[in-house]
Amino acid sequence: MNETAARGPIRLIDGSGYIFRAFHALPPMTRPDGTPVNAVYGFSNMLAKLVEDAESPYMAVVFDTARTSFRNDIYPDYKAHRPPPPEELVPQFALIREATRAFAVPCIERAGFEADDLIATLARRAAEAGREVVIMSSDKDLMQLVGERVTMLDPMKNRVIGRAEVVERFGVGPERVVDVQALAGDSTDNVPGVPGIGVKTAAELIGAYGDLDTLLARAGEIRQPRRRENLIAHAGLARISRDLVTLRTDAPVAETLDDLVLGAPDPDVLLGFLRAQGFRSMVARAEARFGAPAEAAAEGPVYTLVQDEAALARWIAEARAAGAVAVDTETSSLDAMRAELVGVSLSVAPGRGCYVPLGHIARASAAPDLIDGASPPPPAQIPMPAALAALKPLFEDPGVLKIGHNVKYDMEVLARYGVAVAPVDDTMLLSYVLDGGLHGHRLDVLALEHFDRRNVKYSEVTGKGRNRCGFAEVELEAARDYAAEDAEVTLALHRLLKPRLVAERMTAVYETLERPLVPVLFAMERAGIKVDTAALRALSRDFDARGAALTDRIHACAGREFNIGSPRQLGEILFDEFGLPGAKKTEGGAYSTAADVLENLAADGHDLPALVLEWRQLAKLKSTYTDALAAAVNPETGRVHTSFGQAAASTGRLSSNDPNLQNIPVRSAEGRQIRQAFVAEDGHVLLSADYSQIELRLLAHVAGIAALEEAFHAGRDVHAQTASEVFGLPVEGMDPAVRNRAKAINFGIVYGISPFGLSRQLGIPQAEARSYIDAYFEHYPGIRDYTERTKAFARENGYVRTVFGRKCHTPGINDRKPSRRNASERAAINAPLQGAAADIIKRAMIRLPEALAEAGLGARMLLQVHDELLFEVPAAEAGETAALVRAAMERAARLGVPLVVETGSGLNWADAH
Repeated sequence: MNETAARGPIRLIDGSGYIFRAFHALPPMTRPDGTPVNAVYGFSNMLAKLVEDAESPYMAVVFDTARTSFRNDIYPDYKAHRPPPPEELVPQFALIREATRAFAVPCIERAGFEADDLIATLARRAAEAGREVVIMSSDKDLMQLVGERVTMLDPMKNRVIGRAEVVERFGVGPERVVDVQALAGDSTDNVPGVPGIGVKTAAELIGAYGDLDTLLARAGEIRQPRRRENLIAHAGLARISRDLVTLRTDAPVAETLDDLVLGAPDPDVLLGFLRAQGFRSMVARAEARFGAPAEAAAEGPVYTLVQDEAALARWIAEARAAGAVAVDTETSSLDAMRAELVGVSLSVAPGRGCYVPLGHIARASAAPDLIDGASPPPPAQIPMPAALAALKPLFEDPGVLKIGHNVKYDMEVLARYGVAVAPVDDTMLLSYVLDGGLHGHRLDVLALEHFDRRNVKYSEVTGKGRNRCGFAEVELEAARDYAAEDAEVTLALHRLLKPRLVAERMTAVYETLERPLVPVLFAMERAGIKVDTAALRALSRDFDARGAALTDRIHACAGREFNIGSPRQLGEILFDEFGLPGAKKTEGGAYSTAADVLENLAADGHDLPALVLEWRQLAKLKSTYTDALAAAVNPETGRVHTSFGQAAASTGRLSSNDPNLQNIPVRSAEGRQIRQAFVAEDGHVLLSADYSQIELRLLAHVAGIAALEEAFHAGRDVHAQTASEVFGLPVEGMDPAVRNRAKAINFGIVYGISPFGLSRQLGIPQAEARSYIDAYFEHYPGIRDYTERTKAFARENGYVRTVFGRKCHTPGINDRKPSRRNASERAAINAPLQGAAADIIKRAMIRLPEALAEAGLGARMLLQVHDELLFEVPAAEAGETAALVRAAMERAARLGVPLVVETGSGLNWADAH
């Protein structure tokens, strides 16, 4: 083949860029021998896609070989500040090169030269030969190569980078990029540049003087004194910087253009490589491509159906010998307090699992020849009482660890059958502690994340739509494969994730906060809380009547009837018919009628949006609480049982689900009416214990704000003191409105509030809000130091930590989109405070049950709502219990400021709060 033969563009892949992107984008993964392979997996997937989608046979991956190059001879400090690659990435470099060869993609690297120089050399040769070149990279240093025949493709954004994009990035064309970089320097690579000159200024200077040499020769003409002096004094550094950023186009690349041709992968080599890494889905794709026999089935997991007591006894004996067993239950419902047990799955060794069916029945459709009304016989299975009698000693054995995924659910189901499960480990919580905020923590998500494995879906065994059946009706073989896989994957996750706790210094968070909280939440969920259903039904009727009256007022205000619940119809009335300002379109083309849009219109004095907001609030309270709570009462217990989620918020906050009892409005009259429907049993009262201003106290502690610390120690009104400091007013006789304004600033600062956000909250001009925030930081400079320090740490590490060691990941902190980046910065500022508050209340929750039992008190902890705990207490013990709870909660952490807990009691939740 002739080199000049044009057979499509030559794609030059920046291998190093792909490696680091894959490493940071994917969670840790290891192959069976423990070698980390997350970057290998990401790179291999990328390579497979490039090969499969190739429209041209010309392609090469170009790699760096070492941390030093000829540029270090020019400037010894070049890249001197770059940290070494992460330890987990180092062993993956060789595997990635092996992957490139396995896919039969040309691989190019040369000692002493960076990948960019090799790419520049090949691009020059190709362009001179009349060939088109596509450089697969987003590296700004490669933009100097863009030309008539050379373009770049940003693989993350699938964005072509041509001349216009280079001008947008640097303010000059590709031919002058090196001049701009020489002036601006590059802190990442330690290219010095000229002090005080950034990219924008450099582009203006080059645009005015034409090139770097002319600029330096005429530097004395520059009008700005500091700029002129720096250009004259640092001209030598500018020229050195130009040498550093200029890519070599004459690197000793032995390969010709004809060598940059994709080969045909050897099936044995490629499949062998992928199997060795444990990349099952890629193996399957490769086998489909080559038509190779699927060896994975022989190598894959082995699942057993246990249908007699002897077989079950063997699995139990094996679990005792192993000292640990993964457990999963199959049931009739997601509601653990109502679910009926259908079967149990176990796994005691990698690749092995079993399913013990207990409550399966035959589907009537499976036996059409039966006489009408007759039930088909159930499939063969151990009678449930006998199976549970055999499993109970294992599940209650303190010497055998029971491993589950969301194990609290399994504990609650088995408890209803008289089986207590302990001790436990939870792979969902292990994942949450290690990677909270980075991805979800469902079992199927983690199997895909860590093992490149797609679990059997529930709908695949139960069917969908009209053909859907309960799990009890699923054929045993299908039930076995689904259920045993859950236990087997759970065991594999445990072996992968548990060792990471020590390596990543997260053992204390898991072992002192999350794991011991499981039995506490288990007890709270089983206890439930009593609600007055008659009061709820009365409230529903009241909300109905008020909603109907509001509907009439809204229609009268609009001038016609319409569906108030239809955002499209409401938007047309507000913005087309009424012509109100602030119209925004959604992706679907309709006007947005989100709460913030209506709130802005209401704040400007428009009646219709204000009425709609009131109508929506009533409708939500009725559907979410008064109707739903009455329906949620468990007929067996007569109480409502929420489910607390530990692996929810990245800050460690608990969630409340089915029903959600954490978002009942606190300050509105309607919210208080709903809380009045939560009542104590006869002879008991509800006791509320609430941390006072805990996040502000944590801010004073972590930021070291002496004035706030002093105020908290002295028990002074912190909001009044802030108002006095910021607005220069005496505390005595202060207008409550001024104090409330300071309160909004105090709590707004905790959440990283912007001037825009504060202006909306207080209903004041943005400039005035900005002046308040500036005055606040002026009086409390330590808080600004804290916020800037926290943001810088998050940008560098991708997470922040609480004072108790919890990692709160901030994945959008370096996002190019300002809105996402700003939101992540606000989250980073708040996370150490909200996260520490969550940690503190968890510490208190873990200690309180034992403290109450030791004191001989009959109180039960029922709910956790943000900074509040709610107990049901024998009325005669209310005072003693309140004192014990207050003391335990206030001693849950030792800070530089005192923790203060406020308590109250009453026959219902509203009166107790």
